Amino acid sequence: MAGVSSFRRTLFRAARGALAGLLAAFTALAVAELVAGLVRPAAGPVTVVGGAVIDRTPAAVKDFAIRTFGENDKTVLQLGILAILALIAIGLGILALSHRRIGAAGVLLFGVIGAAAAFGRPDSRGLGDVLPSIAGAVAGAGVLYLLASKALPAPAPVGEAGQSDALSWDRRGFLTAAGATAAAAITAGALGRFFTSRQSQGAVASREALVLPKPSSPAPALPAGVQLKVPGITAFTTPNRDFYRVDTALTVPKVDAGTWRLWIHGKGVTRPRTYTLDQLLARPLIERDITLTCVSNEVGGPYIGNARWLGVPLADLLKEAGVVPPSRGGKADQLVARSVDGMTLGSPVEDVMDGRDAMLAVGMNGEPLPFDHGFPVRMLVPGLYGYVSACKWITDIELTTFDAYDPYWVKRKWARKAPIKTQSRIDTPKPFARPAAGIVTVAGVAWAQRRGITRVQIRIDDGPWQDADLAAQAGTDTWRQWTYRWNATPGGHNLTVRATDGTGQVQTEQRTRTIPDGASGWHSVFVTVS
Repeated sequence: MAGVSSFRRTLFRAARGALAGLLAAFTALAVAELVAGLVRPAAGPVTVVGGAVIDRTPAAVKDFAIRTFGENDKTVLQLGILAILALIAIGLGILALSHRRIGAAGVLLFGVIGAAAAFGRPDSRGLGDVLPSIAGAVAGAGVLYLLASKALPAPAPVGEAGQSDALSWDRRGFLTAAGATAAAAITAGALGRFFTSRQSQGAVASREALVLPKPSSPAPALPAGVQLKVPGITAFTTPNRDFYRVDTALTVPKVDAGTWRLWIHGKGVTRPRTYTLDQLLARPLIERDITLTCVSNEVGGPYIGNARWLGVPLADLLKEAGVVPPSRGGKADQLVARSVDGMTLGSPVEDVMDGRDAMLAVGMNGEPLPFDHGFPVRMLVPGLYGYVSACKWITDIELTTFDAYDPYWVKRKWARKAPIKTQSRIDTPKPFARPAAGIVTVAGVAWAQRRGITRVQIRIDDGPWQDADLAAQAGTDTWRQWTYRWNATPGGHNLTVRATDGTGQVQTEQRTRTIPDGASGWHSVFVTVS
């Protein structure tokens, strides 16, 4: 019985310490988010630590996260950070029952880590960004010190020296302090969300008030037959709500259109320029249907979409700044685009100025850019993977050279130049589908931006390649739908697709990873015909 009693005392003690640690961590995060709401929401500790983790994660691990979790990768990362913090908080809480000062110092240490992460972020604004982590850590350390003292056994009254630890500690005092702490933390967290929301209201209002001008060069009308009437095929135009999002921003930047500025400067820029959004909107705008592709898109993957974009021709802005492409003796061969969150993307100047519809986009499918996709302005260059061309929330364009500067992804072993590879995908039937015997419609999309698609072929098992029927082509910068009527026979079958681009190049069978310059290989699906 003595052993059971000792175990109970140990268990009760550990539970008190764990609760104290969790409440201290909760308080630290709540106070930090409150201060961040007052100073800058992007400086919250979970955001800055998560950003630091992303920055230091190997490219292969990031690629795995995107493949495994898709657009939920950031949520998984944040939950993982919170789970680790909770485990550490429990350990510090238990430690604080024996060593209050050491436990409190442990909380302060994590504040220092958060502050260092904030200070080291590419978009850091200096000492102001460290305040949330420091304030939260001080509050959390104070709470842990207080709750640990309340959780310790109270001195036994005279004549009750044998009273057990489980009964002699100050339950009422601990529970009162714990309840007050929880209430204060909840209040601080709610105030933090309120102030964060207030900071973004100006950006939301500026987007709602924005009226996009009509383009000087409208997009050509889509030809009849560009959208096939096949159940299960991907729509030619991707709705904004369904357009893929792959970036490193744990908190989507919400930029006020009225305060946004773009600075063009650097090597070979004889006339540096700064533009407001109104100045860009006053210029001649172009409207184009362009398919964007993420370099993290696996063979047959979902990270591709097509939209009708409205924007300012980027080459015109560069020419006005005095930029000359390398083929004509220009000094800069790389354009580095910077986002408000510090992201850097590098594009070949030659590609940007070779006549393609590279633009600073302000509209997407007839409306101002959604915040998720770069409001108020983003860059895009047809024919290049997004990590070297599609800077969202852009605020700075610097002309430099590839020898002089490596942007964010290049530092992480991705290729400097990344033209989009010829690819095709089967949308229907889905993998492991069980269609009935008879005529089965096989359909999907193919893309080779800047080159276009001229042929798509289907192979059933190890049979000969058969030509699919192509939908109308809207342009070389967009994907193209295709369909094939298959006389399906019972049993298991492997369906494979390949495409030929406008240069006559047949899509390669060779399978490669997405790293360093995009995946390649034929897409296949296995189905069982009943």
